[in-house]
Amino acid sequence: MPASPQFPYKIGQGYDIHRLVEGPPLMLGGVQVDFALGSEAHSDGDVLLHALIDALLGACGLGDIGDHFPPSEAQYKGISSTRLLQKILPLIRQAGYQTGNIDATVFLEKPKLGPYKQQIRENLSNLLGLPLDCVSVKAKTAEKFPPVGTQEAIAASVTALLVAV
Repeated sequence: MPASPQFPYKIGQGYDIHRLVEGPPLMLGGVQVDFALGSEAHSDGDVLLHALIDALLGACGLGDIGDHFPPSEAQYKGISSTRLLQKILPLIRQAGYQTGNIDATVFLEKPKLGPYKQQIRENLSNLLGLPLDCVSVKAKTAEKFPPVGTQEAIAASVTALLVAV
């Protein structure tokens, strides 16, 4: 279904949170971050990409990540969240939209994301086909407040602007 001429822009917001555990790698925006803990999840647990997927789907009224990739289905066990995003992008295009820009915030106490933010931005830029200046990635601590501030969890929030094609 093409975009409505009444709505040349749509905005979506996504949020995700996962428990941090020993064992799995910590994935953020499709980039592996060097840390002793990773996200406990059915997929690879990339909270940033999960929040992005929810923002894109929500802007188009297409549900959320769980509607499209139920954790009860074995085929999604351990799947790369990059692959999930690649499956969602054609749905956004079919709805008559493309991503205009994204603004993302990752909430975690440790590790510091400074050394990774540019690589994450570049990866998101490539995945979405956006200029780098249309991709923002910020990191915030929770000032020791649980569960993020006590390193029990990691969370992300993404706002996405979609533009009619």
